[in-house]
Amino acid sequence: MGQKATRLIQATKEDIMADANRTENKTVAIVGAGLVGALSACIMAQRGYKVNLFEYRKDIRTLEHVPGRSINLAMSVRGRTALRKVGVEDQIIKEHAIPMRGRMIHATDGSMKCIPYNKDGQCIYSVGRRFLNEVLLTKAETFPNVTCYFEHRLTSVKSDGTQISFTNPSTNVSTSTTADLIIGCDGAYSAVRKEMLKQPQFNYSQTYIPHGYMELCIPPDSKGQFAMPANYLHIWPRGSFMMIALPNQDHSWTVTLFMPFPIFDSLSSPDKLLNFFTKYYPDSIPLIGRERLIKDFFANTALPMISVKCFPYHMGASCVILGDAAHAMVPFYGQGMNCGLEDCLVLDEMLTLHGEDLTKALAAYSEKRNPDAEAIVDLAMYNYVEMRDLVNSRLFLLRKTVDNLLYSIFPRSWVPLYTMVTFSREPYSSCVHKKQWQDKVLRWSVVAMCGAAAVSFYCRRPALHLDHVQNVVTGAVLTLRKFIDEFYL
Repeated sequence: MGQKATRLIQATKEDIMADANRTENKTVAIVGAGLVGALSACIMAQRGYKVNLFEYRKDIRTLEHVPGRSINLAMSVRGRTALRKVGVEDQIIKEHAIPMRGRMIHATDGSMKCIPYNKDGQCIYSVGRRFLNEVLLTKAETFPNVTCYFEHRLTSVKSDGTQISFTNPSTNVSTSTTADLIIGCDGAYSAVRKEMLKQPQFNYSQTYIPHGYMELCIPPDSKGQFAMPANYLHIWPRGSFMMIALPNQDHSWTVTLFMPFPIFDSLSSPDKLLNFFTKYYPDSIPLIGRERLIKDFFANTALPMISVKCFPYHMGASCVILGDAAHAMVPFYGQGMNCGLEDCLVLDEMLTLHGEDLTKALAAYSEKRNPDAEAIVDLAMYNYVEMRDLVNSRLFLLRKTVDNLLYSIFPRSWVPLYTMVTFSREPYSSCVHKKQWQDKVLRWSVVAMCGAAAVSFYCRRPALHLDHVQNVVTGAVLTLRKFIDEFYL
């Protein structure tokens, strides 16, 4: 080994020792023991902090049924990278995850067509929220400097962010504790964020979309196997609404129905429900089963979906929010979990960059993460339109074909948006900017080619005056450009 490499290794060891010395006497309180909170506990413990992890629910590992959201999760590169950081990626992928290599589109006549995610055959993975949460909690408890406290509902955070109070919902007993850093990972209706709202210059907005969701189930077939081709995200796009299905380990399917609330409300009887499914989802009825469909639909309630934006994500050097607490999004790009887990990586990177200086690291985290988080919040909303409607469009499929063709020719300079977002850690805002550039290139390329073709055609007709040729070409180009703008924008 050369002297330069030896010095580099020694310097790295010294940096690690210095970071450990800066964190060993500091306490971090993490509010929320969901996916992001449990991962954050692991990463902060790796850095040497004493971590107290608080959760308002009981330990989910002891519960038969876990209340709350159960939408299946689609894990991609960002989430996998975060899990790799704490050494649980292989356990999740090999023991539980089911690969999905593309979208399987169901037409009303029962036919299906596959749209692969990209030319390289890459895939995303269907994972159960509960299983992943349990693995991360168990991993967190392997660190001697992590302590988990369940049934602790946050009631207040001191204005300087150093003292927090909790109440046990079962006993109504209150407790308080102090921490050098509070990390809010308590979801879209975050109690930590609610306290931050009291601070000046904290911006916040929320939007409920007019659609709700309801989960149904397709059981295994008579042989105990998957009732549909397994390695796909199945989609029934129907314009203003849609249904999707993700595979489970037990060979069942988690089916999620997304519709405007008035449509849910209109399905007020078994006959109306069956008539609706017969018209729009006829192939799903024998898969779900008539009786089960009626039973599950009327036993459940359509739930709302919220989109949240705020800034900054920190309060001084004492408090920061991650995941849905900072940027809740609708579930249509499959990035809610992935983005939240990546938040933990970005915070980890900022702490390393600024040598555990919380004042600098938290401010840097807010500045770096906010543009990317807001970009994926917007993309998630756009993708609902794509999934429920555009996947049936010939123009959409043509664009996918063109993107994949250009990607194969220019793999470094022309990467489709979905590939950038899902199969890389390219910042979300950068993905959007590159997509806008691609749209501009394609629009003007098509306009230029059509204009050239029109000129060539009319120039072969000598009886036409040049002014007439120019007028015809100009009109054709303007009409084409308007059409392309409407499609791409």
